[in-house]
Amino acid sequence: MANLTIRRSVFGLCAAALVAPAIAQQQDSPAALEEIVVTSSKRESTLQQIPIAVSVVQAADLKESQVQDVKDLQFLVPSLRVTQLQTSGNTNFLIRGFGNGANNAGIEPSVGVFIDGVYRSRSASALNDFPNLERIEVLRGPQSTLFGKNASAGVISVVTAKPSMDSVTGSAAVTAGSYGQTIVSGDISGPITDTIGFGLSGSHNQRNGYYDNLAFNGADSLGEVNRFGVRGQLLFVPSDELELRLIADYEELDEACCGVANLQNGPTGAIIRAIGGDLVPEEPFAYEGFYDFTPVNQFDNGGISLQIDYDVNDSMTFTSITSSRALNRFDNADVDFTSAALIDSAQGNLTDTEIDTFTQELRLSGSNNNLDWMVGGFFFDEEVKQDSGLIYGPAFRLYGDLLTTALGGGIPGVDPSPLTDFENGLIGIQTLGLLPTDFPTITPGTFFAAGTGLTEAATMDNQSFSLFAQVDIALGDRAVLTLGANYTEDEKDVTFDSTSTDVFSATDLAFAGGRLIYAQAFQEALLGGADPVTADAIASGAEAALAGVPCTAATAPNCNPVLALTPLQFLPPNVDYPNSVEPGTSNDDDTTWTVRLAYDLSDQVNVYGSAATGFKASSWNLSRDSRPFPEDQAALENAGLTVPNLTYSTRFAAPEESTVLELGMKARWDTVALNVAIFDQEIDNFQSNTFVGTGFVLLNAGKQSTSGVEFDVRWVPTDNFEGTLAATFMDPKYDSFETAACVPPPGSASANFTCDLSGETPAGIHKQSITTTGRYNFMIGNVAAFVRAEYIYEDKIQVIDNVPADVASREVQTFNASVGMSWENGFEALLWGRNLFDDKYLVSAFPSVAQNGSYSGYPNQPQSYGLTVRKFFD
Repeated sequence: MANLTIRRSVFGLCAAALVAPAIAQQQDSPAALEEIVVTSSKRESTLQQIPIAVSVVQAADLKESQVQDVKDLQFLVPSLRVTQLQTSGNTNFLIRGFGNGANNAGIEPSVGVFIDGVYRSRSASALNDFPNLERIEVLRGPQSTLFGKNASAGVISVVTAKPSMDSVTGSAAVTAGSYGQTIVSGDISGPITDTIGFGLSGSHNQRNGYYDNLAFNGADSLGEVNRFGVRGQLLFVPSDELELRLIADYEELDEACCGVANLQNGPTGAIIRAIGGDLVPEEPFAYEGFYDFTPVNQFDNGGISLQIDYDVNDSMTFTSITSSRALNRFDNADVDFTSAALIDSAQGNLTDTEIDTFTQELRLSGSNNNLDWMVGGFFFDEEVKQDSGLIYGPAFRLYGDLLTTALGGGIPGVDPSPLTDFENGLIGIQTLGLLPTDFPTITPGTFFAAGTGLTEAATMDNQSFSLFAQVDIALGDRAVLTLGANYTEDEKDVTFDSTSTDVFSATDLAFAGGRLIYAQAFQEALLGGADPVTADAIASGAEAALAGVPCTAATAPNCNPVLALTPLQFLPPNVDYPNSVEPGTSNDDDTTWTVRLAYDLSDQVNVYGSAATGFKASSWNLSRDSRPFPEDQAALENAGLTVPNLTYSTRFAAPEESTVLELGMKARWDTVALNVAIFDQEIDNFQSNTFVGTGFVLLNAGKQSTSGVEFDVRWVPTDNFEGTLAATFMDPKYDSFETAACVPPPGSASANFTCDLSGETPAGIHKQSITTTGRYNFMIGNVAAFVRAEYIYEDKIQVIDNVPADVASREVQTFNASVGMSWENGFEALLWGRNLFDDKYLVSAFPSVAQNGSYSGYPNQPQSYGLTVRKFFD
């Protein structure tokens, strides 16, 4: 009842604000567009002057839209999509449909994130609750010329306000919202001396979850928020030529993320319930499920940076940006997303990651006659340590027993014995000495015993440097030719050590089944009157003939029924590296470039054409899914390094290279600004990382491309109203992807199925994305007020390639709104609502973990609303 009352109040106040202009008895006055400053090219310019496809979100828009961190930006920038999966830190950025990263510490993103000029190498380190923002710039398309590696799809640049040097200013704010949300934040800034200013800000954001865990009667909900951060700045301006900006920040997060829904309840659903577990079948937007333990997402992230700007003379500026950062993450998730204790609650699917990063950028820029130029270098040094593992829980043994029948059933003449019978058979022949001495000792309960599994320890040392240069050459009064180049080298040294205690996954089923065939044939021969020598010959022949023959309707009963258990070998052992075959290193280098010609058609309209390339270095798989390349199999066997049931896939994905051709227009009149970009973009060797039911497959797609048009319009017909319309229309395509993860055919024993998607449309990329906003400000007496509305539309698409479209599709139609009032005494109130009409869609989807035939997905966050009260002081 309380929530209903609050909801009615929200809609009531919104409605009141919409009619308020009519009763305010105020005449609209003529308007003029405000200039928007950007630094996308590492020079200060205006949005309408810079010939680059860039979207700018200003501080006022972020505040009024209640954008709290980077992932909310997608509602204001149509070309940007942000997904949060499995844990609070697994956030993935895509621009124009290109981007990857998030779920593996060895995979750096294709979209570079910079905060005050400092590169954030992992998405988790960019999830700040934004303090004192000036603007966020989203650069679309490859940006490697000026931003170096890992900007092959684009750049997100976050710019915060410098400390005040004039007077002490600040603010304090409190937010109360739905799901018990409470945000407390504050900032203060001002001069210490005539040449030193300071800034200090902090925030604490807490919200209960919106996804109920029915296993605990909803007591432990998922999707919660619990984070705080502090940030301090010192600005030193000893002279007109020199400025130093020192920034230190720290944040902590301790949350339970994220709610996962069952989309299709396959044959394993009945087994989950048979062993005492439960799930909510095929109700993706019930926002409730069953988990036998609450996920843990903890991370702390902090760093320090120093930017030095020195005017060498009237035409030359030197800039240095030095930073050191540390990110520590600990995650543990109930990855079967049921209340069956399939994995251990304490260490079931844990990942413990430490990332230490140092960066140094130096650049020199200047202007001479008709030439603006910039040269610079960037150095990157990072150490990654990751411990991870998957440990079975007490219910997995029984789950495997019941699943055995499902795997082998339906074949005439074959009795698919439960896992326990197979185990007992091995115990029997081991007692008879029919197994080699190095075969693991089998006792009752050995297979899938609670506490067994696979653990990994990985490290990665990454050093990279870039040299770059760019010139803008004025060709007369109206044309500018831009030429830029970047040379990057990237070296990674990786180690990987794994420990397997999963005896079943390490068992050679062809050999073990063959030994059981031998024992049965030997006994039958003896009972038939054969002497031991003859019985041995008969049994050996049966073993040799049948051990490698899977059971089908055509081969039964002359086959090895144990091979039907192969899909249950979820955690096969691995080969550690570096070793004599696999050095565990990658050394990449590339030269990227930019060519652009801009021309002012008039004082209001300029056009440009450009071509640019981008580069992303090799990405390493630091998880249990890292497997030797198939081409290394023979060498590993010759070196004696192989282990039973070793599978082959990839250790890393090779570098990806992007190219874009673009035609654009920037136009600005008194009350209207229009920006248009027509683009044709492609990425060769796109690094794809797809979950296939029991692990991730990291590999290179041959080529992915997209062509389309983007435009944004800003209209200010009066001083009281501002409207915006931004849209992206594109036609994405896999030009070549012969080993894509696809939807498996019905009856497949595994979700890991590959096919050729060349020529097909990639899933997860919207062809149409539209964002429109309207803001009306007015006076009610001496109170300044506004009402703002946002509408976001994205067309219907298949969510991911290896989940059927009829199971997981997405169409977005989201409405956000806010109403604000501010008083002359510095008080401000903001009533806001996000997803007010409770639009429901899937953020992503995947084959359910170790539950072949089932699919799971991440539903979006439901409707939320709240009230923010802020006091400014100076």
